[in-house]
Amino acid sequence: MSNPPTPPIAAPVPHHTTIFGEALIDDYYWMRERANPDVIAHLEAENRYTMAYLRPTEPLQQLLYTELVGYIRETDSSAPAPHGGFHYTERTEAGKQYKLHYRISQNGDEQLLLDQNSLADGQSYFRLGMFKISPNQRLLAYTTDTNGSERFNLFVKDLATGQIVDGPIPNVSYDLEWANDNQTLFYGIPDDSWRTNRLFRHQLGSDACEDALLFEEHDSAFNLQLRKTRSAAFLVIASKSNTTSEEYLLSADQPGAALQLIAARRHGIQYYTQHNGNYLYIQTNEDALNFKIVRIPVEWPSAPAEEVVPHHDQICIDWIELFANHLVLIERESGLEQIRIIDLATHEQHRISFPEPVYSVTTDGPHFNADDTTTRIRFTYSSPVTPPNTVDYDMVNRVWTVVKQQDIPGYDPTRYRCERIFAQAADGVQVPISIVRPINLPFDGSQPLLLYGYGAYGATIDPAFDFKRIPLLERGFTYAIAHIRGGGELGRAWYEDGKLLKKPNTFTDFIACAEHLIALGYTRSDRLVIKGRSAGGLLMGAVVTMRPDLFQAVIAGVPFVDVINTSLDPSIPLVVAEYEEWGDPGIREQYECLRSFSPYENITSTAYPNILATAGLYDPRVQYWEPAKWVAKLRALKTDQNVVLLKTEMVGGHAGPSGRYDYLRDIAFEYAFLLNALGLLEAS
Repeated sequence: MSNPPTPPIAAPVPHHTTIFGEALIDDYYWMRERANPDVIAHLEAENRYTMAYLRPTEPLQQLLYTELVGYIRETDSSAPAPHGGFHYTERTEAGKQYKLHYRISQNGDEQLLLDQNSLADGQSYFRLGMFKISPNQRLLAYTTDTNGSERFNLFVKDLATGQIVDGPIPNVSYDLEWANDNQTLFYGIPDDSWRTNRLFRHQLGSDACEDALLFEEHDSAFNLQLRKTRSAAFLVIASKSNTTSEEYLLSADQPGAALQLIAARRHGIQYYTQHNGNYLYIQTNEDALNFKIVRIPVEWPSAPAEEVVPHHDQICIDWIELFANHLVLIERESGLEQIRIIDLATHEQHRISFPEPVYSVTTDGPHFNADDTTTRIRFTYSSPVTPPNTVDYDMVNRVWTVVKQQDIPGYDPTRYRCERIFAQAADGVQVPISIVRPINLPFDGSQPLLLYGYGAYGATIDPAFDFKRIPLLERGFTYAIAHIRGGGELGRAWYEDGKLLKKPNTFTDFIACAEHLIALGYTRSDRLVIKGRSAGGLLMGAVVTMRPDLFQAVIAGVPFVDVINTSLDPSIPLVVAEYEEWGDPGIREQYECLRSFSPYENITSTAYPNILATAGLYDPRVQYWEPAKWVAKLRALKTDQNVVLLKTEMVGGHAGPSGRYDYLRDIAFEYAFLLNALGLLEAS
């Protein structure tokens, strides 16, 4: 680039910390002061520099954006889902950023329930949180966030009149449920560390200041969650840490009744409760690393548990869907999701067959599986080359019906192939890699490859279809997902082998995947780019620290890179709850492990790849200052001419821009950065 812009230089102001005899100096600690005008000015200067540096890519950004928009049906709708005598659907309209929510009556009349575009009018950021229809289908409780902080305002809308009849109730979390009287709502409130620590009971029309406290959690490692059983008989109040859970029942018919404890918390024991008839069905890891299913009588919860589905060493039960007549297990075997159906009357069971060797299924969708008495389960099926199909599966007759196939204009699946290979980690473990690529690419190392990873919390990055990859695939990219330890792809042991003192396995697994892809001729290091977000952003920072020579460019989205300083400050949101995932720096052995991989502390005077880091000023999960400090220190110490960029959403949170068109512009921006770093700007 001729006459490149000059990057902003952050002034070093040393801040000293001593832990276990080691003196740590943080030159950029001052960036934590969100209200400091100098901090805001620095972030804005970083944004100006980033935009100026990538200004030559603006025509490419526009081209990429146009391509991305071209791969969606701008006016579209989800498959109508039955619930309470209506069919509910979500729609998009060309030119509008947000969804519209409709329902269809039995005689075919349509009703617009909520237009997110109207709610977002005049807002730089908008997010709909919860959307809960009352049991009698007459009221809608919903929550909104207008700055990305994930602290929502709660409203109640009368669906007959269209009027707001209650709210706003401010500072509400994601937890929201109706009692069966259609007059009582339960909601959660987060504390200063963004941990939902209190649940309240609210009577419609009453002053929220008078709402009764239902439950309060005093242990800062635990977070409250609220859900309603599909049977609609109970509300479940769950208090959960990363390793332990405790749950209570409340009759949905008697919202003022006392809570009933299911089982007192015991460290390391996790369980999840559903209800059917006279029994509570419980998914638990007690003496069952990959979980088992037991049941106990509702009226006698202290009775000995009856085993329904035993533990299996090679099959992990991710979660369960319980209906009046069927128990559905969403399982994971050999890294792939499976759905097993058990008839509760006959005990006959079977698995659903899927047509491709690499695929993804999920039962999580708008209004999916809301009714308890159905004999059909709805799920979404896709693969790296097959766009999503919404499927209704008849659990009795074992027949699936595609009720909605996502149309991708101009997309030809025969142009691509998907596959799964395995890389050998440093300790001999075989790490799966899911791959999608143009069908005739050579294996001579000449082609660019984007390797994605996450590897934390037991979360899985499944090989689902993503239309946003198509512009890269059309430019000769291979897209690969490294299913590294710390994730849940191969069961709970896979997760346990990538957390706490074993966390370094996550990073060395990813490096092994990159090296294996190079060895097989998929790419070479100067054509290899990598991406991860949040905990995956930590992955990006760690592997760049360990092997800066291995990658050409890095996108670190809202990255958790200031591990030591963040972990040492329990006032920062979510920190204490995360000790069970990453480690407690107050314990020397765990501190030394954290210190060994924390990206911010391990920056040295060496050459680094091209880096784009992103942040959200109101992000409650990874504070904006983590990527800001990381970028400043990288710039101060690196010895190369590669670029380090920071892009901060000044009104936004963890997920980036909220509108769908704004989000696609953000993707186009990231792709342009990658193509520019690979020297492919002219070719694109």
